[in-house]
Amino acid sequence: MFLPDRVIRSRRTVLAGAIRPAAVHIRHGKIIGVMEFDDVPEGCPIDDTNGAVLMPGAVDTHVHVHGPGRRERSGFEATTRAAAAGGITTIVETPADGLPPTTRVGALESTRTAARGKCFIDVGFWGGVMPDSINELAALAAAGVLGFECGLAPCEIPEFLPVTEADLRRAMPAITKLGVPLLVHAELPGPIEQATATIRASRGWFSRLSGTAPDPRKYATYLQSRPKEAENDAIALALGLCREYRTRTHIVHLSSSDALTPLYHARASRLPVTAETCPHYLTFVAEEIPDGATVFRSDPPIRTRENREYLWASLSGGLIQMVTSNHPHVSSLQISLPATWTEARARGYSLNQVAEWMCRAPARLAGLGRKGAIEVGFDADLTIWSPEGEFAGEGAYAGRRLSGIVERTYLRGACIYRRGEAMGTPIGQLIESRSD
Repeated sequence: MFLPDRVIRSRRTVLAGAIRPAAVHIRHGKIIGVMEFDDVPEGCPIDDTNGAVLMPGAVDTHVHVHGPGRRERSGFEATTRAAAAGGITTIVETPADGLPPTTRVGALESTRTAARGKCFIDVGFWGGVMPDSINELAALAAAGVLGFECGLAPCEIPEFLPVTEADLRRAMPAITKLGVPLLVHAELPGPIEQATATIRASRGWFSRLSGTAPDPRKYATYLQSRPKEAENDAIALALGLCREYRTRTHIVHLSSSDALTPLYHARASRLPVTAETCPHYLTFVAEEIPDGATVFRSDPPIRTRENREYLWASLSGGLIQMVTSNHPHVSSLQISLPATWTEARARGYSLNQVAEWMCRAPARLAGLGRKGAIEVGFDADLTIWSPEGEFAGEGAYAGRRLSGIVERTYLRGACIYRRGEAMGTPIGQLIESRSD
């Protein structure tokens, strides 16, 4: 029998089927036992949470690191530092962040070089799908990307080109064969262009004179420019192609409640489709966003109160499987866990549900078979936090009290974050293959 080199215990340990007292035995960075609370070998170092919750480290599979070439944005060191402070122990970087985007093996290696030795937590990488890089998919998979992401409309990263239906018909059979997921930023350009043209036309001289022209500073005007139809139509296209090619298809940052019904029918038909939403879609409502508040801008946009509650119902019912940050858009890594928990707690949801949405489900999506749960054989990636603790929000959350204070974060059994103390040397590893 192997003895642990460390034990972390809590009277509120979040396990897959229950929340109960437990002592987590760790050896060489792995969990070797989930024992009774008092089962601690004599002389073994112990971290007793003293009433705080012990939960798996969160896994965020939708993170924009914004690497070399974008000096105004944070890099791997700052991003992973923030993640560790937020109880997140693994992120997967989106492919649009490197320059050039990670749509070829050379670009992937360049991004890894930029990340190596600078990560406080573990980091994996999605590959990208662009019209001129579809022939690179197999090589990228062999190089260790965890899956692929594509966009259907132009995004804020001009180098990351959108794909068409014809492009997807070339890419999806190859991705199906590779057995990895395709993540889809689901907005089509047609409805956006049409809405933009309508807004532009409504700003004519007569509308301005009569006071009926839309105010560009109002959030309602921005919401009008990103209609639900853009998201709904894109999701319908993705679902149709998923049905045809049986590609594991994942809808990122779902915001439109109108897309939930076709998503339900797709899953009822046993299509291999999943979806995520984000803390800002679960927290804010369009009716309350002040004029000129650009901090709330995201694509797709934050929608109405009714829309928000439909997202919550779908999350609790399993139609939406996970919550990711889409960092740094509105909800940053450091605040995504407390932001989600604050709203979940107000609706009566449990810590175990939050762990499913933010730990277990994202780990499954990325094929991280040893992440996202407190189980024997898993990496000892853990977060100790006080769900009842409150703090004042910042940025988009200014003026709100958020629940959930992260006290300590462990990566493979090593404490990488302790509240109120300086962080040490980065020990995060780069993930170069799926383990499912």
